[in-house]
Amino acid sequence: MEEAQIIDMVRAGEVDAFAELVEHYQAPIQRYLYRFTGDYQMAQDLAQDTFLQAYKGILKTKADLSLKAWLYRIATNNALQHHRRKRRLSFIPLDGCKKSDIPTTENHASLVGEKMAIQETLSKVPEEQKTCLVLHFVEGFKYKEIAETLGISEDAVRKRVARGKQKFIRLYPGGESK
Repeated sequence: MEEAQIIDMVRAGEVDAFAELVEHYQAPIQRYLYRFTGDYQMAQDLAQDTFLQAYKGILKTKADLSLKAWLYRIATNNALQHHRRKRRLSFIPLDGCKKSDIPTTENHASLVGEKMAIQETLSKVPEEQKTCLVLHFVEGFKYKEIAETLGISEDAVRKRVARGKQKFIRLYPGGESK
């Protein structure tokens, strides 16, 4: 079933229809939030909050709602709110969260060192640029989708991605010489 049909069903009072949306978006939203928080349990809690807010707010949305962008916006706002409460925001390295990333004993030490360097470098990139970098390079969002998600222009997204990438390369140990 298409998202528009499911949204119409939810608006018509069919509560079970929302479960299809949760089932489809739960894993990607949790993965995205995990990269923000570095805490699996917190990512689950924030994802749950995201879907609860979406359920409560879906009746107030426009008919031409881009559900994916809307859910990621709610998730981003929840992660940023968490950051404001905790006064810290740590990203998981860009290659984290994949089952194929389980290290062998031979490369474990170098992999851990590289991931720590990536995480440390990302922590130095301004928050708004980090958000765009993760959405684009990790989540695979197009600039237009990021713009919709964050409520900014595509041009602003391009600038944030470019500047964030430049800053990351400049700060990453050996980044400019690679």
